[in-house]
Amino acid sequence: MIFTLCLFLCFCGVTLGQDVLSQTEVTTETGSCSPDMCKFLKEFEAMKAKQEAVETNLKQTESQVLVLKQKEALKVVFSAGILGNAAIGPFKTPTTLIYTRIITNLGNAYNQNTGIFVAPVRGMYYFTFFYRAGGEHKVRLVLMKNNEYVVESSDHKTLNDGADNGGNAAFMELQQGDQVYVQLYPDTHVFGGSHTTTFSGFLLHQD
Repeated sequence: MIFTLCLFLCFCGVTLGQDVLSQTEVTTETGSCSPDMCKFLKEFEAMKAKQEAVETNLKQTESQVLVLKQKEALKVVFSAGILGNAAIGPFKTPTTLIYTRIITNLGNAYNQNTGIFVAPVRGMYYFTFFYRAGGEHKVRLVLMKNNEYVVESSDHKTLNDGADNGGNAAFMELQQGDQVYVQLYPDTHVFGGSHTTTFSGFLLHQD
């Protein structure tokens, strides 16, 4: 490429030859350029290649920084409890528990009116749920993903046990729009309690 450019500059004396090259520096018979001019052209090409590389790296860095800022700006954390100290259940059908007391809901992904968490982005999430229940009834709570059973916590009925406490947790890879909630199984119950019967979760990382 450099040799071709040399030939072009040497033969196009109208634009560059009169200002840069002298008659003694150009040998028109062989089509070569002067050593100084060839050296200059090589240095110019090298500088141009370095500049293009720097510009490319700069664009890539700016793009990576933008992606990191977007991911850093997205924070999803919630924790909620059930208001009141009365028993909830037993019901005849599976019932989604609605945790009405919002402790925190950064990102507004949890809906306190439905009890359902909706994933705002694809990523890895972590969820926990805990409960307090009376020993005179069975208890069985299930963490659900859409309509899929994930994990549960349960206890059987006892006459000599005044109260039961339990819980469970799970990591879940969710797609945007996936729903996560806690379901109370039929013929079981829990106690409402914003400090003891809770549902929490957060986004570990976005994919």
